[in-house]
Amino acid sequence: MGIVTEAYEERIAAGALEADAAQVAVLPEFDRIAGRLAEAKPRGLKGVFAKKPDPIRGLYLWGGVGRGKSMLMDLFHEVVGGRRVHFHAFMQDVQARLHEARKTGVDDALLPVGKEIGEGLRLLCLDEMQITDITDAMLVGRLFKMLMEDGVVVVTTSNRVPDDLYKDGLNRGLFLPFIELIKTRLVVHELTSPRDYRQDRLAGEQVYFQPADGAAHSAIDGIWADLSGGRSEPLTLTVKTRKIEIPAFANGVARARFYDLCGQPLGPADYLALADAVRVLILEDIPRLSSENYNQARRFVTLVDALYEARVRLIATAADEPERLYIEGAGSFEFERTASRLREMQAADWGQG
Repeated sequence: MGIVTEAYEERIAAGALEADAAQVAVLPEFDRIAGRLAEAKPRGLKGVFAKKPDPIRGLYLWGGVGRGKSMLMDLFHEVVGGRRVHFHAFMQDVQARLHEARKTGVDDALLPVGKEIGEGLRLLCLDEMQITDITDAMLVGRLFKMLMEDGVVVVTTSNRVPDDLYKDGLNRGLFLPFIELIKTRLVVHELTSPRDYRQDRLAGEQVYFQPADGAAHSAIDGIWADLSGGRSEPLTLTVKTRKIEIPAFANGVARARFYDLCGQPLGPADYLALADAVRVLILEDIPRLSSENYNQARRFVTLVDALYEARVRLIATAADEPERLYIEGAGSFEFERTASRLREMQAADWGQG
């Protein structure tokens, strides 16, 4: 029995996990990588150890939301070590390093950045790989090839099969070699569990809290702690040339306040990008709406429409019931549809279709 399987079974025995056949089926891949890493010579040795070892194939674990991909990768990381980071945060770090490297006047900024990232690194765990930005699309192929050639083992999760990454993206032909790199250097494994554990956690639970008082915020904190696993990071989405900042993100769950998303000059394309990037949105402090904050109300309607069409789970705190959030002023009649959708999205099985 490998060390990752052993850790998985220990959690089951302790009642922290429930055995899942699809999860068990991928454990040998994690054990394989853990075993090869344990056998490998430390990087940087000279002399008789200077010859590069045979490359270790990484893992690309994909499947539907809430199936346990991030949980398995976190378990693997806890047992084996390495660097664990959300894919969006990783690419933001890469962009920041590139910006600094260009200040030095270097011809190809990616060369020193790739070397810096790979220095002393044996294992890179990336959660929720998703390519939506052309800048990232043009970078990842060269960067990952550099890292892998330097001996870095990559383990990543994604909601998409490799062939669907950056689907319909601008200049996608330039991105296709990266897809082939994934298929060649990583084992591609689909996690086929029929259960959505993220939805299971919310089944029968209250997801709309009003008024937005201390009790509501305390309840939201508890839900967030459960869904995020106690770890989160900001998420930056790039839409054309704009940056959308989400204060907290983990395991496909985003957390923001009403003003973060509706008090800013955002439009339909921004909300569609958000709906595509997250599976659950926790939105706090929705106020009463009127003609006095009409622009915010209009953005909120657009946001709800985007979440509704993408079947994103919404958890919210609000000043009042959906039907009483916008009861007078221009746009109040049109808001009735939004209120209806907010009600529908509270159903226990919302987002499972």
